[in-house]
Amino acid sequence: MIEFKGLVKRFGDRTVLKGLDLTINGGEILFVLGTSGTGKSVLLKNLVGLLKPDAGQIWIDGEEVSAFSEEQYLPIRKKCGMVFQHPALFDSLTVFDNIAFGIRRHLQCTAKETQQKVSHSLKLVNLSGVEQKLPAQLSYGMQKRVSLARTIALEPKILLVDEPTTGLDPVTTNAINQLIFELSRKLKTTSIVVSHDMQCALDIADRIVVMDQGNIVDQGTPDELRKSTVPLVKDFLSEILQKEAEQ
Repeated sequence: MIEFKGLVKRFGDRTVLKGLDLTINGGEILFVLGTSGTGKSVLLKNLVGLLKPDAGQIWIDGEEVSAFSEEQYLPIRKKCGMVFQHPALFDSLTVFDNIAFGIRRHLQCTAKETQQKVSHSLKLVNLSGVEQKLPAQLSYGMQKRVSLARTIALEPKILLVDEPTTGLDPVTTNAINQLIFELSRKLKTTSIVVSHDMQCALDIADRIVVMDQGNIVDQGTPDELRKSTVPLVKDFLSEILQKEAEQ
């Protein structure tokens, strides 16, 4: 379980997170939606200790971690896997070595075990057979999947995904969404997905949180969000509901 209690984060005179309270259950797929600059990515960075809150607490599996030092945070980070908005692969390394990089650095594995983990991770994202290709030889959507494989190779308990479908066509978007859903269920991870795509959230989320100006303005299951009277949520839903009405 993950808990944010009264979380505040400031940058200079700008308060990005304004006393946020949120509980995320183990094994849950949670989507965090909101307009740009409302603090969604800042929330993830506070969770993994890349940023420190100015007030409030962060609890992970019953442990209060927000005041941890860098050294204390290392075991926490090992529980977390983060997939960034852009693939962020090493251009000069093969797909195999991109995925193996984290395994070699963080896990005590033999060469054979590393090979097995890389192959298994690529199989999970439906990319078997591309081990010796360079990132430039893959489409952007395939690079995103390699990035996801690199993260899940370390078997994180918590999967953090930042804007997974930005810049992707609808077919690839659906494939990435399905991957996140299937991986979360197969690996029993707690998944937190930062997104601006309400359709993605409605398709695979267990629960959706909508943020605006550093606050949570609504949250609930996809069915509950569809009935929301909050103006921002209605704006996110308007195009989707219109399309459904036309079908």
